[in-house]
Amino acid sequence: MFQKFFRYLPPVIWIYFLPMLSSAIGIIPRESELYEWTKLYILPSALVLLLLSANIPVIMKLGFKAIIMFLTGSFGIIIGGPIVLLVFKHWLPPDAWKGIAALSGSWMGGSATMLAIAQSIKTPESLLAPLIVVDTVVGYGWMGVVIFLSAFQDKVDEFNRVDKTILIELNKKMQKLTESRKRFLNFIDFATMIFVAFGVGTLSLKLGKLLPEIGVIITNYTWGIIIATTIGVALSFTKLSELEYSGSSHVGNFLLYLLLASVGARANIYGIFETPIFMLMGAVWILIHASCLFVVGKLIKAPMFLMATSSQANIGGPVTAPIVASVYQSALAPVGLLMAVAGNIIGIYGGLLCSQLCYLVSKL
Repeated sequence: MFQKFFRYLPPVIWIYFLPMLSSAIGIIPRESELYEWTKLYILPSALVLLLLSANIPVIMKLGFKAIIMFLTGSFGIIIGGPIVLLVFKHWLPPDAWKGIAALSGSWMGGSATMLAIAQSIKTPESLLAPLIVVDTVVGYGWMGVVIFLSAFQDKVDEFNRVDKTILIELNKKMQKLTESRKRFLNFIDFATMIFVAFGVGTLSLKLGKLLPEIGVIITNYTWGIIIATTIGVALSFTKLSELEYSGSSHVGNFLLYLLLASVGARANIYGIFETPIFMLMGAVWILIHASCLFVVGKLIKAPMFLMATSSQANIGGPVTAPIVASVYQSALAPVGLLMAVAGNIIGIYGGLLCSQLCYLVSKL
């Protein structure tokens, strides 16, 4: 019973909205030095841990069409943001571009990227409440549509004249991948995670202060996030990547949820009432994203499996992408996971690009 309940109301909803409700009725304070500290230091540290498991060589082995389709999905999110802002601009609140930019981060790199973009461009807390609802309702609703369409994949592939051998090749490549050797979290691994996360995170913020700010998008804090992301990817090529066997990404997610809770505590609960127009905007945005995937998929004759998995790797992330991949091709769930990891890598950069485009549109 609880599994079905939390499937439709995932943890991210509770982690954000329970603190928001608690602060609204006076159980916890709305303002605290702790919130400021978590907002500043937790995010870059969490990003480092989440990116330690990035495996660039393996991602590149997915094949040309898989990589093209994934990047197409990200492209659809990047251009979709400024387009929906232009269309719905007159019905959206002031500074809506900051909210759309933050949502683009979630739909390319997950909640961590959304928070990174939001903190970088100073997205008002009042905008995050409706956006998290949109992220959940529209995002999971789209997942349902993608799963439903799996019944028609053979017809779509036949219409696009797809060569099925790419699926066979992908299956062989995934069979050659070495399975991760999970181990119990021990004190040394945990201490290393904390040291690396906060050491790199704090160093990145210090270095970011030395770089010049560029407009309203690239602030000193943004530089810190970019540096932390880049170092995290670089460390994934070292032995520190083996910390994932002990659950470094789980520790990173814990830090991320702690940050999300502190953001929720400061949010205005009345922001939820702005959800309907954002919901419609999100649905149109998803359609733009899907159209890009279908057009490019037809041009390069990519199987519907890659279209669907690429879409969910962007919109849903590491949790749901393997589920969608396994629905289409039961043996290829790891493809979805690897694509989602790629989303964690490029999400920051793509989100910042979308932010700049949304800012330009907001000035029209």
